[in-house]
Amino acid sequence: MAPARRRGLADEVADRIREAIFSGAYAPGAQLREVELSGALDVSRGPVREALRLLEREGLVHCAWHRGTTVTALSAEDIAELDSLRGALEELAVRQVIAHASDEDLAAVEKAAGLMERTTDEHEMVRLDIAFHDAVFAAAGHLRLQDAWEAIRCQVHLFLLTRITHSTEGYLARIPEEHRELVAVLRARDTDAALRLFAAHRRLAVDVVAGTITPN
Repeated sequence: MAPARRRGLADEVADRIREAIFSGAYAPGAQLREVELSGALDVSRGPVREALRLLEREGLVHCAWHRGTTVTALSAEDIAELDSLRGALEELAVRQVIAHASDEDLAAVEKAAGLMERTTDEHEMVRLDIAFHDAVFAAAGHLRLQDAWEAIRCQVHLFLLTRITHSTEGYLARIPEEHRELVAVLRARDTDAALRLFAAHRRLAVDVVAGTITPN
């Protein structure tokens, strides 16, 4: 076996670039140039190149020899696939939470929702939205399900960034209210109502984005 590798410079560079994408510094479709990134981060091009490969595996960037590297711009087909997979995972998570979550687990979910109340920045709201769903999957108490969520988490984050790129009308006011409702049905342990509300929550964001993207 090859020696175990410690966390290296490429991972740190990937963290910085990922953070820049999530903060809105690089929008979907934006070009990521190795020379510029290496200069901005004060590293050689090697770690940047490796970092971009890591981010490509996460689905955050797309590398093509004729176009270079760009932040992933989700197509209508990408969104449909991501939404259907997220929906399947979330349905199982909701069922698990209602059947097995402790009061402490539900308190953690409620706390995550409460952090949205005073947010005035759309990108921070997206982070808190993702953190809320992290808490739901953690409360499910299903390690393999949580791993499956982690595998698409960055792409869901990218999807929500795409959503606010297209429209922020009423976004900051509506999102906390939606999540308060999600917490309420989880606390009531009402499976049917919870599944309906979680599906409606996903649908609102998908409708905003899908209405602006033409299928290939």
